[in-house]
Amino acid sequence: MIHFFKKPVSHLALPEKFTYPFHYTPHPLCVLAAEEVKAYIASRKEWQEELASGKMFGVLIVQTDNGITNNEENQIGYLAAFSGNLDGKNLHPYFVPPVYDLLQPEGFFKIEEEQISAINIRIRELENSSSYLDSKEKWKIETEQAKAVLNQAKAELKMAKEAREIRRQSSPELSGEEQASLIRESQYQKAEYKRLEKKWKKRLEELEMEVRHFDIEIERLKTERKERSAALQRKLFEQFRMLNAQGEVKDLYTIFEQTVQKVPPAGAGECALPKLLQYAYLHQLKPLAMAEFWWGDSPKNEIRHHGYYYPSCKGKCEPILQHMLQGLEVDENPLLNPVHEEEELEIVFEDEWLLVVNKPAGMLSVPGKAEDRDSVYHRLKKKYPEATGPMIVHRLDMATSGLLLVAKTKEVHQDLQAQFANRSIKKRYVAVLDGAIIKTEKETKPIAEKAILLAKETVSTKKTAKAERTGNTGRIELPLCLNPLDRPRQMVSREHGKEAITEYQIISESERITSESENTFNESNRIDESERSINESRKYTRIIFYPLTGRTHQLRVHAAHPEGLGCPILGDELYGKKADRLYLHAEYIEFRHPIYGDILCIQKEADFHKNMIKP
Repeated sequence: MIHFFKKPVSHLALPEKFTYPFHYTPHPLCVLAAEEVKAYIASRKEWQEELASGKMFGVLIVQTDNGITNNEENQIGYLAAFSGNLDGKNLHPYFVPPVYDLLQPEGFFKIEEEQISAINIRIRELENSSSYLDSKEKWKIETEQAKAVLNQAKAELKMAKEAREIRRQSSPELSGEEQASLIRESQYQKAEYKRLEKKWKKRLEELEMEVRHFDIEIERLKTERKERSAALQRKLFEQFRMLNAQGEVKDLYTIFEQTVQKVPPAGAGECALPKLLQYAYLHQLKPLAMAEFWWGDSPKNEIRHHGYYYPSCKGKCEPILQHMLQGLEVDENPLLNPVHEEEELEIVFEDEWLLVVNKPAGMLSVPGKAEDRDSVYHRLKKKYPEATGPMIVHRLDMATSGLLLVAKTKEVHQDLQAQFANRSIKKRYVAVLDGAIIKTEKETKPIAEKAILLAKETVSTKKTAKAERTGNTGRIELPLCLNPLDRPRQMVSREHGKEAITEYQIISESERITSESENTFNESNRIDESERSINESRKYTRIIFYPLTGRTHQLRVHAAHPEGLGCPILGDELYGKKADRLYLHAEYIEFRHPIYGDILCIQKEADFHKNMIKP
């Protein structure tokens, strides 16, 4: 199962520590391994239709314990894996096997799955049976009929009562016998109504029992299905006995007991990296580095690009990998390194009530869960200890640079937040896209028409999605929400997403970017050049964004999503590819001063703005 490189690799230094799987630059050995895996995938023509819809693959660089041959180079090889199953199977000779093969024909999972499927079939048969549907319809019709008949009877009772009252008032000298007759008439009519009401009640109860007979059986089957599914899921996850480098074993239920969700999500343990590590530990192979890459089209709601490298997912894999990586020396999370600790925070505007700072890329706006991490809030709270309220009026992503509005008092903070809420504050961002937006006849209508068509197919309660473009300007409306299984990534969801609107203007295109750190930039992207799936000639697009809403990662998702611009922002590790930084900068903000009422317009040009070479 271990593969040895077709090309010499002795000139490549081995990694000092294992890859931190949630934020990494692929090691050159991983890139070479991925290239060989991609060539193999491309050679399997029978898989291409399935793979066109997209799948994650992974490679794990490993070192043999004692060496397979006397050739030192042969001690370094790689393993390959895919997430989920492929071609309806879990077992393929080129790839490592699953931790547990739930698709084996004689296994408990397939047998019990068939039993649950049989229950599903029986439920559908009952729900669609003519006897059940006829009984429901008859019950519904006669319920309405009973309501109408009883309402009519009530109306007649009322009319009769009114007639008796009129007779009493118009004939005050009624005899005792006549008075008694009116009372008997009233009593009889009321009794008749009660008999009628009782008759209909009995009839409807009979019809309801006919329907309930089916409902009870359907409910019993659904309860059985739920109980059997839960038992099957538990038994299945108990088969996933995950190893770590220390030889310790934990099943998935034990691993996820310490998490918020308590229960493993569907598909846990079936991603590429857990498979790779499990095989390496079972066969005494030392893991050195990892990388995962996407093959095929992007999923409907998420953002994936063919050939791009991606970190492991958080929802399914993070708890598992926290266990499986124990015993390995792993790289530090680079996001925890304070890159601006020695730098002074630039203040662009300040008065006694508020200030506007230029947040550098790589610094948090607020500390979040890790209270001791460097952030704009920490810096300013220290600088202005007398300030009241939350101070930070809005946030920028950690990777985004630019203007951040800060209030020195609680009252000013509330006023500015109200301006954000009613969308009277105007913001402008400048960005560099990693590619050229294709300008074809198909592109000017397509995004809009496709999105509008999708929107028409949904019910009215769902958010619409569309992207419209005229010349170099356009508007994107894609509703966004958190991807619960892959935090902090956001996803497009017409059902659960919140309204997100971005207007944009394309400024220029360029063949390259120059900067003082160009060598660093090129070095950080050296491994990506062979993977360019959008623009083989490496073009960049400078663009201006005008966000009309302020959703998390809004501009990044609207740029990268196929129904948006289909072109990620340069350096976007979450939705595109890594570079020396995320090329997104909040360069302009306009707001009304909460105290003086003046309109303030603050601008700060991006550091990378001047480095775009015009075509």
